[in-house]
Amino acid sequence: MSVRHALLGLLSEGPKYGLQLRQEFEAGTGDVWPLNVGQVYTTLQRLERDGFVESDDADEAGPQKGFRITAEGRQELTEWLRTPPDLSSPPRDELVIKVLVAMRLPGVDVHDVIQAHRRYLVELMQQWTHLKEDEAGFDLAFALVVDAELFRLDSVVRWLDAADGRIKRAAFDPPRSTAYPMPKPRRKVGIKR
Repeated sequence: MSVRHALLGLLSEGPKYGLQLRQEFEAGTGDVWPLNVGQVYTTLQRLERDGFVESDDADEAGPQKGFRITAEGRQELTEWLRTPPDLSSPPRDELVIKVLVAMRLPGVDVHDVIQAHRRYLVELMQQWTHLKEDEAGFDLAFALVVDAELFRLDSVVRWLDAADGRIKRAAFDPPRSTAYPMPKPRRKVGIKR
């Protein structure tokens, strides 16, 4: 998550103080991602150093110091919004690594490992679903965050099911070991206006 770009987005609405930015960030993300006020001020200092924001008084620090976005900051925000993230390489996923390690360890039943994680994920999905039913109707930002989390958890459960099936099939017909090339990242491409 890019806190710097989220702060630029909030500042594009008008000048704000650091504490106000923290409160609006948390409210705008459905209060799911808390933000340390120290992180806000550190990020603002970097944004100011990079010429993306200006403050009321560069010598004064603290809660009464106001910040506003610059033209360079608006350009940076626009480019960030229009540039897809680089997803060409899979992230290091702890659950994937656990399954890969469990497959290699003698005395460890990889299917039990998979099922333990699957149960946990289904319970998490149930908790998020209850939150969605109880509170998401009142807060659009929270509803969107909950939907994203439910889709993410669902995809992990589906991967665990697919991995379990593939591992079971491989026990009868082991796959050959071949190195496959990873997709090549494209240059940063923004959406044309």
